[in-house]
Amino acid sequence: MFRLLLAIACAAAALPASAAVDVAELRRFVDAQVAAGLPAGVRTEVAIGELAPHLRLAPCARSEPFVAPQARLWGRSAIGLRCVQGANWSVQVPVTVRVFGPALVAARALAPNQPLAAADFALKEVEWTREAHGMASDHAQLDSRVLARPLAAGQPLPLAALRAPQVIAAGDPVRLIGQGRGFAITAQAVALAAASDGQPVRVRTESGRVLTGTAREGRRVEVLF
Repeated sequence: MFRLLLAIACAAAALPASAAVDVAELRRFVDAQVAAGLPAGVRTEVAIGELAPHLRLAPCARSEPFVAPQARLWGRSAIGLRCVQGANWSVQVPVTVRVFGPALVAARALAPNQPLAAADFALKEVEWTREAHGMASDHAQLDSRVLARPLAAGQPLPLAALRAPQVIAAGDPVRLIGQGRGFAITAQAVALAAASDGQPVRVRTESGRVLTGTAREGRRVEVLF
């Protein structure tokens, strides 16, 4: 069950009395938005800030909170508040969301580009919201992945620090496999940059033509014509 610890700093004094803001409704809305999509076993802290003191809102009989499409309440963010009865205004209310849960923490200093194993990590509670894309929390997320940057002992593993292993290095001779409507060709080329499996990579053919294809294992590059 989610343990949502709401630290509501948005007291009635933070908003003009004439705005008639339903603070209880705001609390319920934030509760639901933060809880949605989170796995069991996490701990959440939410702090709602105050509106800018210079705002002077017209009297409002009823207001409602909202979140912009595709917005994510993660770290420092904001929720919208608009009047739906009695006036026509919309404002942004600052909110800080902190999510704590189990994550993989480096058991020793780890260098980039090396294979990862379960023994390299311990599972501890950390703040997921320290990273925009969250933290790795399952050893299965290490499969076929290497570190994109160094990780110090005791440092949580951000999801953004994981990537597929490099299959092509800059300057590698590669086999170019071209496919078009009704035909296929193969040729030799040289990679102009490093790439992981599935990433785009630019290559130069023997004739000097530069093409962009998709890097594959075995120093292969697929190009669609």
